[in-house]
Amino acid sequence: MMANGKLVVLEKPKSPIAEMYRILRTNVQFAAVDKEIKTILLTSSGPGEGKSVTTANLAVAFAQSGKSVIIVDTDMRKPTQYKLWGLENMVGLTNLLIGDEEVEKILQPTPMDNLRVLTTGPIPPNPAEMLGSQRMSSMIKKLTGYADIIIFDSPPVIAVTDAALLAPQVDGVILVVGSGIARIEGAQRVKEMLLNGKARILGTVLNMVEQESQDYYYYYYYYGEGNDKKKKGSKG
Repeated sequence: MMANGKLVVLEKPKSPIAEMYRILRTNVQFAAVDKEIKTILLTSSGPGEGKSVTTANLAVAFAQSGKSVIIVDTDMRKPTQYKLWGLENMVGLTNLLIGDEEVEKILQPTPMDNLRVLTTGPIPPNPAEMLGSQRMSSMIKKLTGYADIIIFDSPPVIAVTDAALLAPQVDGVILVVGSGIARIEGAQRVKEMLLNGKARILGTVLNMVEQESQDYYYYYYYYGEGNDKKKKGSKG
């Protein structure tokens, strides 16, 4: 059973926050004008900032637009996608990387026909080595043959090196920042780390900003080619 209330784009498609995820999707598509974007990685500076929920809802938004989508959970230390979608996590990405499973056999379905999930699978003793391996690089390329959009749920940047290893290998990175959770200096440091690692940052999502009445309001900031855009939506 899916986590109640987390997948708002799927469960409440007409809600204001669902519309904000669709706007985020559109901004990502605008960023693809000069270069096709098929692989997107979401990360954060630290835990608890909402990157996994943002990953899932952005994936639904892409799927609703008619794209075939695969969510890949690469947060091997704290996997979350299988919980959000109510899936098993006995077999997954780690099995692919050691070569004992085939992609089609372990992609798990969701309520949307064009959206599937690749969970982490068994947690390995060496996540960074696996994610930084040539096999992982090859797997990223291979997965693009199975869907239009591949979205990676990555570990926080500051906590471990996993996201920094993956970021340069994808077409774009979205940094999720939780207001009141992440320090501004930490978020800026993460952005610099990603840029120094040759990652292409598509934007920064800032959520959990403030509470007004009974709704939680959030802002997201999209950093494109030279122009900053700010949007506001409600979560309630």
